[in-house]
Amino acid sequence: MVKVERKSYAKIDEIMEVPNLLSVQLDSFRSFLQADVPPSQRKDEGLQRVFKEVFPISDARDNYSLEFVSYTLGDPKYTIEECQERDVTYAAPLKATLRLIVKESVNGRKEIKDIIEQEVYLGEIPLLTNKGTFIINGAERVVVSQLHRSPGVFFDESIHPNGKRLYAARIIPYHGSWVEFSIDVNDIMYVHIDRKRKIPVTVLLRAIGFSSTEDILRLYYDIEEIKVGISGKKRKHPLVGRYCARTVVDT
Repeated sequence: MVKVERKSYAKIDEIMEVPNLLSVQLDSFRSFLQADVPPSQRKDEGLQRVFKEVFPISDARDNYSLEFVSYTLGDPKYTIEECQERDVTYAAPLKATLRLIVKESVNGRKEIKDIIEQEVYLGEIPLLTNKGTFIINGAERVVVSQLHRSPGVFFDESIHPNGKRLYAARIIPYHGSWVEFSIDVNDIMYVHIDRKRKIPVTVLLRAIGFSSTEDILRLYYDIEEIKVGISGKKRKHPLVGRYCARTVVDT
């Protein structure tokens, strides 16, 4: 009697260890806060970098200067379970040590008059739980990552139903509003700011300093200055049909 070997594919051996899929959020938030790192040893990243980009702050006359020294995170007031029961946010108090430098003018030179250093309460900063979630007003929330287009200038082309080619340009900055230029079927150029209602591009040009029609026309065309004499003959002048950069004045 032949013994039949039976193979089961219902179970397979573990090929590789399943990684901790939450480590991306947990490690990123941990490096952002650097709560367990002494202030003098913190890297120039995350919250530390945000403070350094904002400070120091000086007044217009440079009489006062506010500098950033360090920041600390306190303990949450409630636990995660208590926050869910009380409908409050799971957060920790954020305090920053700031240094105010007072200067005065002595013989035309700025000299330090006084230095005041004090810890200031800035507010509450939400904390990430071990599950990679936030507790906001008692509700559990998550941050979903999404793809973001690289900053730069992008050009697009489309074809209108009548067969005409339409062109568009999109300016994507590192920070701030998206600006998109488009040309319609009547060859009129419009601009969209943050994908809102379109406005004529001339409105944008006037807002950034090209206030007159002549200034705008000089951006796109070569301006030719022509002096026209008085002629008694009634015939079509060769300048008829051309655009004037400025108002014609009879002197």
